[in-house]
Amino acid sequence: MDLIDWSVIATYLCLLITMSIFVGRGQTGQEDYYVGGRNLAWWAVGISTMATQTSAVSFISIPAFVALKPEGGLTWIQYELAVPLAMIATSILLLPLFRKLELISVYAYLELRFGPSMRTLISAIFLFSRSFGTAVGLYASAIVLAVVMQIPIWATILLMGVFTVIYDAIGGMKAVVYSDVVQSLILFIGIFVCIYFAIKDLGGIGAVLETIPKERMQTLDLSFGINDNSHTPFWGFLIGSFFLYLAYYGTDQSQVQRELSAKTIADTRKSLFLNGYVRFPLALLYLSLGLALGGFYLSNAEFQNEVPLDLMDFMVPVFVLQHLPSGIRGLLVAALLAASMSSLDSALNSLSAATIRDFVERIRPLSEKQSLWSGRLATLFWGTVITGLAYGVGNIADTVIESINKVGSTVYGPILAAFLVGVLSRRATTIAILLGVVAGVGCNLYLWLAHPHIFWMWWNLFGLVVSVLTTWIFSMFTLSRPEAEISQYTLRGSGIYQEIPLWSRGETYMLLYFFLILSVVIGIDLYVAHFWR
Repeated sequence: MDLIDWSVIATYLCLLITMSIFVGRGQTGQEDYYVGGRNLAWWAVGISTMATQTSAVSFISIPAFVALKPEGGLTWIQYELAVPLAMIATSILLLPLFRKLELISVYAYLELRFGPSMRTLISAIFLFSRSFGTAVGLYASAIVLAVVMQIPIWATILLMGVFTVIYDAIGGMKAVVYSDVVQSLILFIGIFVCIYFAIKDLGGIGAVLETIPKERMQTLDLSFGINDNSHTPFWGFLIGSFFLYLAYYGTDQSQVQRELSAKTIADTRKSLFLNGYVRFPLALLYLSLGLALGGFYLSNAEFQNEVPLDLMDFMVPVFVLQHLPSGIRGLLVAALLAASMSSLDSALNSLSAATIRDFVERIRPLSEKQSLWSGRLATLFWGTVITGLAYGVGNIADTVIESINKVGSTVYGPILAAFLVGVLSRRATTIAILLGVVAGVGCNLYLWLAHPHIFWMWWNLFGLVVSVLTTWIFSMFTLSRPEAEISQYTLRGSGIYQEIPLWSRGETYMLLYFFLILSVVIGIDLYVAHFWR
């Protein structure tokens, strides 16, 4: 890293702060701070939704999985197949109703439908899991950024934490969304630059493909992930990740909050579909980067010495540091920072919203001015907590990161069940859904401890099914709230589909897109199986 590189990084960070000051002007209350006055452009919301799913860990670990990890390769694309289907289900079952109710915290819906106990429970789970998971992600990003920037890990943690808190606290959701748009652009440019230099140094695309082993070019592992010891089962990913993504995009505050910032219900749907369209091309870019660097690695003994197999996640950082020219290197570091900060800013704003709306205001009502400054203070608080936790997780982060994903799959199915039962059923009772959520989480914990041969993505479905069945059984023996109180919070009673169509052209195009990407993945797999060298 030289002066030019540091100048590029400093310019990028200063522009972020300047933009947050600009978009944060005129904020008067929570509607402005947390949901951008419900006036944000749908395309910006969609890009921001996509951006928060990327991080420096994705930029680094996905190419390493493709290039170097045992049992890795292009099978990673199976993670993405269910995204379009989840966008369709989310746009029909959940977000239109939440958008009509003009929620700020999605967990407020659970109080409207079931009472305050459900809201408190699920929001508390969110605060704990999101803060700890974000801290682990921040530390994991800091490890690799420290290698590239050649500064201590504590300094990279502090750099990302401080700058993200500043622009997030000043600009609120507008700053989060529009900074994510800028950061997505930088991320795409960074990936293209890395691919270009790797292919150029190796001698062309043909040289790359000649070096990649056939097994790494396979895109499908047609296993179920139950009693077959597969780590990348197609059916486990397709079915399990459908419910995971439906829960994440439809019930997780960090995602739903930005969807509630769009101007209309129709714009909310558009933003979801844009995310569904963009995720697959982004995944292809990550895979292409993995193939390019994998070919470069296999053909370059010096690079192999620089990246030992027990540190395969250092492949991208070492390439950036050792094989890119000055200035370009700074741009790539900015891209890595952008990826990390786009995940962190979303977490901070959503944690702040859940804290103020689900806890503080239920104890003491706030004026508009008080709520605005309380939201900024809560953002500062959670930024401090997450940065502090990032220092605390230390060397356990590499092992915890997979466990964090498993923890998500442990609770996402039961949480999704609470929302789906709420919007689809008038009969479900509060005590029954509480017991259902507990039973679903208990089922998944049992599977985790006693049946490790069951692929963890299946927990999202199993937890959902157990929660729904338990709720249905106990609802027969417990009293529900009067129908007049809850009808408007169900899809049938809300009249939402008298305002918008149940199924629109957007859902049709998204379904066709699913079959298109599935055909592409199957086509690649068949070509490799029958025609690859």
